[in-house]
Amino acid sequence: EARPSTVEAAAAEAAAQKREERLRKFRELHLKRNEARKLNHQEVVEEDKRLKLPANWEAKKARLEWELKVEEKKKECAARGEDYERVKLLEISAEDAERWERRKKRKNPDLGFSDYAAAQLRKYQRLTRQIKPDLEQYEKLKEQYGEALYPTSDSLLHGTHVPSKEGVDRMVADLEKQIEKREKYSRRRPYNDDADIDYINERNAKFNKKAERFYGKYTAEIKQNLERGTAV
Repeated sequence: EARPSTVEAAAAEAAAQKREERLRKFRELHLKRNEARKLNHQEVVEEDKRLKLPANWEAKKARLEWELKVEEKKKECAARGEDYERVKLLEISAEDAERWERRKKRKNPDLGFSDYAAAQLRKYQRLTRQIKPDLEQYEKLKEQYGEALYPTSDSLLHGTHVPSKEGVDRMVADLEKQIEKREKYSRRRPYNDDADIDYINERNAKFNKKAERFYGKYTAEIKQNLERGTAV
């Protein structure tokens, strides 16, 4: 049988081991907390940097990376004594080459929406390309006004020019053409808060509208009876 002093020593040792284990776990948790706090701070800083970047930063970054790759490829071709343009053409597929040629042939290609200024410029270029100048009328105005035909910031010509009837008719025809083109676009119908909700989703709402359009006059009485509760 163990003596009491030995039992007490064993208990004290076990307690010390448990305390050491708890301290070790506490230190590990403390280190993990500090690491998580550090990572969170880094993520917040990175997110703040991303929010301060321009809206088109990703596109610019991709463009710069592509330009760097092109420069490296040119250096490699120059070191081997090869023509970069020839090597580049060999790496382009026939489909890509045909698509790029078609894009080059377009006078005003649609490169996608980047901002409203670019869209406005593209619209302006398309409209001005449709204008056919009257050179004969231009020569007459040049003889009539001379240097005043090209006004500067110091010129006072406001209200002196009267457009011709042909010019007004041409502008009206162009505006009517634009209005007609805009009317062809399908626009989302405005939502009516007062309308009866007889659908469970948008697809069902479209189906109900089509059904009402074709069979509404035949089912109007049945629908009214169901709403009043007088249907047999």
